[in-house]
Amino acid sequence: MVLELPKRWGKNSEFEGGKSTINCSTIPIAERFFTSSSSLTLKHAAWYPGETLGPHVVLLTSDNTIRIYSLSSPQTPVKMITLSDADEETLRLNKGRTYTALIGETAVAFDFGPLAVLPKNVTGQREKEDVLAYPMYILYENGETFLIYINLLHSTSNLGKLLGPLPMYPAAEDNYGYDACAVLCLPCVPNILVIATESGMLYHCVVLEGEDDDEQMSVKSWDSRADLIPSLYVFECVELELALRLASRDGEEPIESDFSCPMKLHRDPKCPSRYHCTHDAGVHSIGLPWINKLHKFLGSDEEDKDSLQELGAGQKCFVEHILCTKPLPCRQPAAIRGFWIVSDILGPTMVCITRTYECITRPLLSTVHPTCPPLLCTKEEPQKSTTPLRILAESQDSFERHIRNILCRTSEKLERDGERLADKYEEAKEKQEDIVNR
Repeated sequence: MVLELPKRWGKNSEFEGGKSTINCSTIPIAERFFTSSSSLTLKHAAWYPGETLGPHVVLLTSDNTIRIYSLSSPQTPVKMITLSDADEETLRLNKGRTYTALIGETAVAFDFGPLAVLPKNVTGQREKEDVLAYPMYILYENGETFLIYINLLHSTSNLGKLLGPLPMYPAAEDNYGYDACAVLCLPCVPNILVIATESGMLYHCVVLEGEDDDEQMSVKSWDSRADLIPSLYVFECVELELALRLASRDGEEPIESDFSCPMKLHRDPKCPSRYHCTHDAGVHSIGLPWINKLHKFLGSDEEDKDSLQELGAGQKCFVEHILCTKPLPCRQPAAIRGFWIVSDILGPTMVCITRTYECITRPLLSTVHPTCPPLLCTKEEPQKSTTPLRILAESQDSFERHIRNILCRTSEKLERDGERLADKYEEAKEKQEDIVNR
């Protein structure tokens, strides 16, 4: 369901000019589909990032299918992408669950990356011009990440093909957890993926181009020509403290909490190097101060990508538990239902809605702030402009001598003008005396 608010106008820019009661319109999305398929559940929903075709909603359902709906036609999908093989979906068990769902091979979340140029192995050699598309990262419950390039304006046949799973380095025996639940792509190049698990682990992964020696070919890759797919380099791992740990008494072992819950990741619209994680235990804010250092490293001539781990050893991410809704392990959790960041005079403010529909606001007094734009004097010019002052500064004559020459020419001109004015004054004076004498 999409809720559309009315327009703002008036002195204070309020809804419908400041009426105490306003009317909102609602648009049901895929209402007939979900009514006729009661066994399906909605896993994830997000807006399509493109704005040229109007608003579109992207839905991920429990049948491992992605459907894209337009608000102008909310009952018929404009595009469908099947993420699993049809033979796997036929192996259904009790209560409508499939065999792939039991072993974690079902998609649980997705996120879009910034608009990028498609690799040639995806577009094919027939495309002469560069094709732009949005990379869509799809996270499976078993921790695997797949990739799909989507562009609703382009009709290339290779768009919408499932690529992956993306290899993760350094390799881990548990594939970095089997309870993955959320993924977030930070708006930067190269893309940085954040993968969250229900146990409170966060993995910051750098998406880098695939290399020839990588084991890129997989039985789950649907495109045989996609021999080079991106790789995920796990830059750092973070474990969130979902519940406060109690201090143990003398002689007693510390109390360990096995509390786990689903996570939701949110971008920060005011700071690209920061994101937020909401869950049943409150809100965590995570800042990545090493992003600028990473961009400088990747922009240099360094070819040893294995030193990415050493790059992050100097400066770790910042984690702040801004809102705690489960202070003790014995307390019942209070889930966060809504979350957003708004601008304020004193800085960004967090707005949360709890399970009891209570609105909570907290200022984000974070140690991570957006980077300031570079000064004009620090920008490197590709070519020096040939301005008169620059030519003068680079000439052999000094600036002081140039000014003296200008003053000399000016004084000589003033002297000549003064002499002419004095001569004219004398002539006028003589003419006046002749007239008086007559």
